[in-house]
Parts: sequence; C-alpha cells; structure tokens
Amino acid sequence: MLRKIKDTDYMVTPDFVRKGDKIAIVSTARKINKKEINEAIYTLESWNLKPVIGATIGIENNQFAGSDEDRRADFQRMLDDPEIKAIWCARGGYGTVRIIDLIDFSNFQKHPKWVVGYSDITVLHAHIHNFDISTIHGVMPIDVYKCKEEAKQSLKDILFGNQVDYKIPFSPKNKIGYCEGELVGGNLSILYSLCGSASSIDARGKILCIEDLDEYLYHIDRMLQNLKRNKYFDQLAGLIIGGMTKMHDNNIPFGMDAEDIILDIVKEYDFPVLFNFPMGHIEDNRALMLGAKTSLEVGGTTCKLRYI
Repeated sequence: MLRKIKDTDYMVTPDFVRKGDKIAIVSTARKINKKEINEAIYTLESWNLKPVIGATIGIENNQFAGSDEDRRADFQRMLDDPEIKAIWCARGGYGTVRIIDLIDFSNFQKHPKWVVGYSDITVLHAHIHNFDISTIHGVMPIDVYKCKEEAKQSLKDILFGNQVDYKIPFSPKNKIGYCEGELVGGNLSILYSLCGSASSIDARGKILCIEDLDEYLYHIDRMLQNLKRNKYFDQLAGLIIGGMTKMHDNNIPFGMDAEDIILDIVKEYDFPVLFNFPMGHIEDNRALMLGAKTSLEVGGTTCKLRYI
C-alpha cells in the first residue's frame, strides 16, 4: 500500500566531502579526552580526511566538556570556519540543549556543512532540520573503537556521497506498507524533551526513526503518549524503530516490552512500521541522512530503506 503524503519543503544537502577536507571533532555535551577519540582520528586519516580537534576535547566542567560557553564557542568556531566541511560530535550524554539557543546558525544556513552524531546530538538534528538542512545520524568518535565495520562504512559512504540503501530482516511485529518522505528523528528521549520548543520537528508526511537506551518501560510509554498528543503520528508517513537497548521494568511489571508499547500507541494509524533497524546505542549503528527524501518498504519478507 502506498501512503499518500504531504509534500514537504525542499531540503538542502550540504556538499559531500572530498579527500583532503578538514573534519572537526568537538563535544557539545559530556566531557571526553583525546585518548578516547584516537580511533576516530585514525579512521578519518585512513579516509584521507584531516581531523581538526576542537578545544572541548580534553577539558571538563563537572560532567560537561567545559562550560556552556566553552562548548558553544567551540561549536560556533567550527560552524563558521569555511575550511571545516563537517562537524563530528564526539559523544552524547547530556548538554547540547543547554547551548542550542546560544548558537548563531545564520552563516551555517548560507553555507551548510554536515553535522554528525546521535543520542544527545538529536538536539542539533532536530533544530537544524527546521532550517531545511540535512544532517547525519550516525556513529560518534567515542564509539569508533567498538562499532562494527558496517557502521563506519555507512558513515563514510554518506559523507562522500555514495549511494546507501538498507535491507532489513523481517520482524513479525512489523506493520506492512510502503511510504515516501523526509527522514527525521533520533533519540526518543530527546525528541520528547524538545516538544513545544523551537527545536521540535514537524513530522507530517515524514518518516520518523526513533531509538533509546537505559529507560524504564513506563517512561517509553509516557514519551510516546506525549508525541501522540503532540500529533507526531497524525499524518506520519512511516515509523522506523532502532535499538531499544537495556530497557528496565519496575517490580510490578508494565506488562509490555518496548516493541509492544510502540504497537499499542500506533495501532489506530495505518502507516508502515519497521522494527529492528540497525541504529542507536548498538554496535551496528548505521548512518542515516536525516532530511533526505526516502522510501520505506515494509514487506512480508523484504524490508528496504532507500534514498530517492
């Protein structure tokens, strides 16, 4: 079944990188030291790219990578530097929302570049999506030493502009269907926290991907109920579920796992739902070009995600 969707605004795709380009590594959230990103530095160099280490790498202010002003200034510097072709956020945790309204995106809107990350970096993905500029949801420098080769390769392919399509194993909990739309989303907890703010996304006619880590099942239900009340699902084209990793239950069981909670929330809608997509807090965290026009096919045996 082809879902008829609303036409969305034209999205700007930043220039793809070329050999010799400079890629910044900064932290907008939790603290991180140089040793923890060494593998990422080696990886960029193996791709014939030049890593530029931001001032937030190796400094700390309690749990953060420096003060709010340190993190804002470092990100702003890389955002405005014309020689930097992509900003690779070093890690998540918490902290990006503390600086998002302090960042001047005016020059970035005229000269967009790739912003890469996931988890807490969903703040940047969502905020930048409202400028109609694409970003990359993918593995971060702190993960490179332990992530699967497929995750790294998918990031490289998108950065360099190579075609990336995904075939996903069938799950019996999937809701079959076909749709097309811009790809949006990221970490469920962050999307929930952004509701009602200038960074909240409009999901109408779009394909929403979500993932999360270390949450109680009742809180998964609460967050999804909030998205539903904010009409995220009313005109959604399709839904992709990534890793729901290390979920917890109370002493009195909630009664459903994360997948069943999701199905219960969206049971009244007819958009396709794909489970077990390799994204999120997992070793095989495949890169996704958020904002890109995408087709999602959830079949009885075959499931595919393709960029149009």
